[in-house]
Amino acid sequence: MTTAATRHPAAGEAVNALAGPGGHLMPSARLSALAGVGATDWARFAAHWDELTLDTYMADGGTYRYRRYGQFELDPAAGDLTLLPHTPYRQESDVNPLNGGIERVFDPLTESFTGDPLLRSVLVELGRIFTAVDGTASWNVKLHPYRISASADQQGQPAPEGRHRDGVTFITSLLIGRRNVTGGESGVYTDAGEHLLTVTLSEPGDLLLGDDRRTLHSVTPVRPVDPELAAHRDVLVIAYTAR
Repeated sequence: MTTAATRHPAAGEAVNALAGPGGHLMPSARLSALAGVGATDWARFAAHWDELTLDTYMADGGTYRYRRYGQFELDPAAGDLTLLPHTPYRQESDVNPLNGGIERVFDPLTESFTGDPLLRSVLVELGRIFTAVDGTASWNVKLHPYRISASADQQGQPAPEGRHRDGVTFITSLLIGRRNVTGGESGVYTDAGEHLLTVTLSEPGDLLLGDDRRTLHSVTPVRPVDPELAAHRDVLVIAYTAR
């Protein structure tokens, strides 16, 4: 489907890939052009990750994940983005066998994060892409900023549940930054296990998109390059669910 919202080449490529195989990599330069942002915007946005707090719900006992959580309602045609009241986050065990089945109460997104113009632009443009794929007019958008730390004593697990889906309509992983880490290779697969793509998100703004109804995804562990120095991988996972 070609609309005014998807005439930008980066959007059109994403729509075609999601309507076809179901997975797509949008490199940082393409997303930056689509969202109208640049290097200074990405640097400013990355500072929000220093305000994440420890995830105390890891059933594997890990202390490597820092996060916050929040959600919006989005009307992509009008560009209307509304922050919803903060609530616990829940996934059922059949979707998340590691940490599902309970309500998890995370710290809310900060006002500076939710008010960042880069965030608004990215969320609206992605919503327009997803609407062009399946015609959904209104989206629930859940935001999961993660910092996965790694050390000599503990590797970081971006996806400790292994190959999985999130139980939403479309899922995206946006790289914010990598510091002194190796690993973190993302894979996208069909339900039947067919490999669609593998990529290591490396530049701030590199974005992996997937149709969560038709694909599974995974991320390999991260380890420090120099075990004597701080090491982490920062991402923003954005989940779009048709309202």
